[in-house]
Order: sequence, then structure tokens, then C-alpha cells
Amino acid sequence: MGRDDQAGPAGHPDQARWNARYGQGFEATFEPHPLAVLALSLPLPDGPVADLACGPSGSALLAAAAGRRVTAVDISEVALDLLGEQARRRGLGHLIRLVHADLATWRPLPGGYALVLGTGYWDRAVFAVAADAVAPRGALGWEAFTADARNSRPALCPDWCLEPGEPASLLPAGFAVLGQHDLPGSERGTRRRLLARRPG
Repeated sequence: MGRDDQAGPAGHPDQARWNARYGQGFEATFEPHPLAVLALSLPLPDGPVADLACGPSGSALLAAAAGRRVTAVDISEVALDLLGEQARRRGLGHLIRLVHADLATWRPLPGGYALVLGTGYWDRAVFAVAADAVAPRGALGWEAFTADARNSRPALCPDWCLEPGEPASLLPAGFAVLGQHDLPGSERGTRRRLLARRPG
């Protein structure tokens, strides 16, 4: 299982920041995100899963263990290497495609994924692309900081935070919201979780 270097984000500040975070001394738990667990329990159509800004993702491993092909996208090649190594250990390397890319420029196949996940990243343009990538009867799961998170984390960039009603208010016409709610605040700030489904 190789790494697909698409966008070549060398020198991008996010690449350096996340590579440093996932570098020496970091211990990945590979626990799947609760939203991924919930989404994968739905009666989804056949097809692959896209995990955006995946990091060393337990969600990608969970989907692969269920027999689904996974496209795992991240700007950090260090995170992708950690995920790839764990996938090989579990015998899942053949099901996970690692894509080293900047989500601002990466473009998935429209309607090509049974499930699209974004559980630690927010960008309105990327969200629109992600929603377009969901197949009929497929699902979109998202979680990101809300604007209220800046009360406890003033340095948090406003562009990385959801405004009231988002992201459900930004869904294309026809999507059914299965649930959207704010999670209890913590020292890291308030987050909002969305699970939605595209009509068949």
C-alpha cells in the first residue's frame, strides 16, 4: 500500500504543524470516531468511504474491517504513514488508499462514496465538495468546532469554526438531516456533530 501524493503540499503551514504533532513521541490510539461508528451502522449503499483530514484514523480502519474500500486524505504524510503501518498490521492495507493532499484542492469523484466523513476539520468549500461526493442513499458525517469554542480558545481561527445552524444549513437540497447537535464543551472547546443522508 503506497501513498498517493496528489497535491504536493510541501511547505504548507498546516503540513508542518500536523507533521510535528504526529511526529516522534505521538502514540495513536486508532479508536474509531463515534460518528463513524454510528454512520457505518446505517444501511448504506455499496461503495467506498472517504475519510477527510483523517489523521491516523481508527475510522478508516473500522470501515476497512467491514469490507469497504477507504480513501483516507490528509495533509500530513506522517499521519498517513502511521495509518498505513497500522492497516498493514491488521491485514487491511489492500483496502485503504492513502492520499497526501490539501483538501482545498483535492477533488473526489462526485457521487462516488457511500459515506464521507470529516471529523476534525472545517472549511465551507470543502464541505460543499464533500457533500457532492456522497452517493445516492449515502451518508455524510461531520464534526467541527463551533464559534463558541473561541470563548475558551481565543486563538482559534474564526474560519475553522461553525456558525449557528452550520453545517446542516449548508447541505444541498434534498439531504435529510438525521441529527445535528452540539457536544458538551471541554477545555478544547464546543463542537457540533452532523449526520445526514442523501436521497436515493
